[in-house]
Amino acid sequence: MASASDKPPVISIHTPSSSLALVHSVTVDTLTSLFDKLSRKRNTEFYGKRVGPGWLKYEWNGSVWNLDDDSDYTIFQWRQNGSVNPPTVYLRDPSEPLPSQSSYRNPSFYVFHPDYTVLVQPSPEHGSPSARGKKKNRASHEGPQKHKKEFEDFHTSNGVRTIMGSIGSVPNVRMLLKTGYRYVYVSRTFAMKHGFIKQDAAPGRYGYSGLVNIGNMPITVGQTKTTHAVYLSEESHFDVVLGRSFMEKRQIKTNPVDPTDVVCLDTGEKLDCELVILKDGKGEIVTVT
Repeated sequence: MASASDKPPVISIHTPSSSLALVHSVTVDTLTSLFDKLSRKRNTEFYGKRVGPGWLKYEWNGSVWNLDDDSDYTIFQWRQNGSVNPPTVYLRDPSEPLPSQSSYRNPSFYVFHPDYTVLVQPSPEHGSPSARGKKKNRASHEGPQKHKKEFEDFHTSNGVRTIMGSIGSVPNVRMLLKTGYRYVYVSRTFAMKHGFIKQDAAPGRYGYSGLVNIGNMPITVGQTKTTHAVYLSEESHFDVVLGRSFMEKRQIKTNPVDPTDVVCLDTGEKLDCELVILKDGKGEIVTVT
């Protein structure tokens, strides 16, 4: 009879639609060997494909981290030191969309964790007094709820979400992510600089006389390219504004407690998001509505 010390080292794997376990020693085996074992695993939705960089992620300290190369794996090994539980890794084919809402979704996959879901809440100016009153009456949750509310209000008032991406053939563009806008917009100066509109665009055209569609353009954020109708904007603070049409197409999920936590549910990608606080010449905060 095998003793507890004879237990093989196991790593748990969760995909968007299933869970499995492999014999794998984090301290002895390499990341390449893990890729090889997963690629050979039969009866999986990814069988026959080569598992590699971009496929694996893991959770640590409340965040999700990539597991793409030897450097990532070394950090992963260090973070497992002292852990009594088998390590857990999330696997997903980056070329495939997440399961639809009508299909089975593995609740053990990080995107589908019950506590990962963020409820859409009205902003402070649109919340009803009665709703706020009900929250105050929940004495058992008053402390944490108050903290979350203050945190959300601070970042909503003083910072805006921005991500890096490309539009058309223009790479490395900082883009504003804002639900207050309906479509995707580019600023007039940016559009003229990159030839999206004519250099001699005169007043009364290209936006001065109303909302003007300047065409469909590919937008790449993370590893995914999508095409969107783009409109001209007189917004001077950002070259590109990604509004609700973009967020709905990419199924953007944001976290009101951590504004930098932005996930594209169509692919499962977690975007690198930075908060930007705008100030005028007097040092006053500029509110982007």
